[in-house]
Amino acid sequence: MTIKIIGMVIVAYLLGSIPSGLWIGQTFYHKDIRKLGSGNIGTTNTFRELGPKAGVVVLLMDILKGTLAASQPYLLGVSHSVNPLLIGIFASLGHTFSIFDHFHGGKAVATSAGILLAYNPPLFALACGIFIGTLLLTSMASCASIVGITSIFIIALCEHDLVLSCVAGILTALVLWRHKSNIIRILTGKESLVKFGLVYYLTKKH
Repeated sequence: MTIKIIGMVIVAYLLGSIPSGLWIGQTFYHKDIRKLGSGNIGTTNTFRELGPKAGVVVLLMDILKGTLAASQPYLLGVSHSVNPLLIGIFASLGHTFSIFDHFHGGKAVATSAGILLAYNPPLFALACGIFIGTLLLTSMASCASIVGITSIFIIALCEHDLVLSCVAGILTALVLWRHKSNIIRILTGKESLVKFGLVYYLTKKH
């Protein structure tokens, strides 16, 4: 069992480490996403700099990384003794500290969502709803990401799911840390807006 756990952790980290945005940009657009826009390799910057098609592909790949990583205990028939969340979290760490990108990476939002999809699909759907609702109100992907993952942490606490509470708490802290510059811009009214949603509409109206 110990060998299986170590193997699953390594696979989860390597899956998470796949720098989807970087590789998609280099392979199909001959551009280094790290040198464009915010410099982040995640979905939002990919959408802005490489377009919707690339953004959707990167989003799906990043979600899939987390889902595959967290699904390992189910696939190996050990989910009764190894909680998928405890394996999946290493995918988020890999996404943030990628071995394929000099231990740099993204902000772990989509990959963390993928972990939740493997563990609790209805809760994943709820998280997506919260994210989309917040995005439509604020026009800020960063704000939607922060609200979405924080909401899951709060829900886990209310549901008394100890493992989910701990993992969601760690991932919330990770996401907040990775968004620290975004938080400053939000508080100072300088955060970039997506080109839809209430705040974007009100800003353009004035």
